[in-house]
Amino acid sequence: MSLEKSTMIEDVMKLLIEYGPEKFRESLELLYNQAMQIERSEVLRAHPYERTEARRGHANGFKPKRFNSSVGTLELQIPQVRGDVSFYPGSLERGTRSEKALKCALAEMYIQGVSTRKVREITEALCGLSVSSSQVSRVTRELDESLSAFRDRELDDPYPYVYLDARYEKTRYNGRVIDSAVLIAIGVNKRTGLREVLGISTELSEAEVHWRHFLEHLQKRGLKGVDLFISDDHSGLKAARLAVYSHIPWQRCQFHFQQNAQAYAPAKNMRKELADAVKAIFNTDSKEEACTKTETVCKTYADKAPAFCDWLQDHIDEALTVYDFPKSHRRRIRTSNGLERLNQEIKRRTRVARLFPNQESCLRLITAILVEQHETWISGRIYLNFDIDECEAKNNAMPFYRKNVA
Repeated sequence: MSLEKSTMIEDVMKLLIEYGPEKFRESLELLYNQAMQIERSEVLRAHPYERTEARRGHANGFKPKRFNSSVGTLELQIPQVRGDVSFYPGSLERGTRSEKALKCALAEMYIQGVSTRKVREITEALCGLSVSSSQVSRVTRELDESLSAFRDRELDDPYPYVYLDARYEKTRYNGRVIDSAVLIAIGVNKRTGLREVLGISTELSEAEVHWRHFLEHLQKRGLKGVDLFISDDHSGLKAARLAVYSHIPWQRCQFHFQQNAQAYAPAKNMRKELADAVKAIFNTDSKEEACTKTETVCKTYADKAPAFCDWLQDHIDEALTVYDFPKSHRRRIRTSNGLERLNQEIKRRTRVARLFPNQESCLRLITAILVEQHETWISGRIYLNFDIDECEAKNNAMPFYRKNVA
């Protein structure tokens, strides 16, 4: 046994013999500090002030560190080194696992909407540790950095299909409560066939300027290879899409289209009937059949619902773009229902908060939720298979044109 190890043990034994358990914390400090010095000597291949050809670097003093343990806070002296060698005590690294777990717990509680005061109370009750609001805020900053990195990451792969949608959350803004728009984009990666969350942003509304900023940000991050946008009909989104991605086709969500059709029913009892008539158009096998079915529907309702017929003829082509794409993909790209289900999951988690103190806290929580979903998707089953004959995509293409209905 080396002299320094023997001296360390003697010092610890003297403390315990003279004072008993009440000096256990100080004894542990001695053990930790001495163990870290021994570990440093082993890494440097030399003891302090020892001259040897095997030496890899030099000792460089100590750095104080407060370390929370099951017996209380330890005042430790972390040995430092200089030269072409890096060092951090392995014993302390293993001891910081609980600290890292605590940070994760703090972050999780924060994104669930728990206040910093409540977080402090919970950690004191569960861990016996005093965690200040400043520590919680520091963990929050670390969380924000990782969430921001996710939102700003480079999009290296092509995404043929991109779904766009927005939802609203109540937030405080300039001293008043507003409905902030949360803009979301998800896409299907052509290389993997998996869905991914591409973008999240909180804005004042769904106005064209906000959607345009959102799409431009996606473009700057490298969004490419887009063959089709899928979304509901919204004037701000439509204008922004044409401004930023004017050459990309658009598929209007067929599910929302059926719902929109009910607004043109002359009587309440006709709403479902008109929605079913539109659904019959969408259930055809080709664009040609869909166009023929549209003419039949318009003839049927020309007298009973003329406003519906005019609307249908003017807008049906927006919902038939899907026929220009592979038949095996159509069920997945004819609606934005997948994004709607994602919005329902967001709502389930955000309704607990009811009112966010600012847009930043709203964005933090929703981004955290979407990161979880993103990780589930990229480790799950393939959403779409792109290993098919691309020629199939154009075999049913037929532009819809308006015809007069007798």
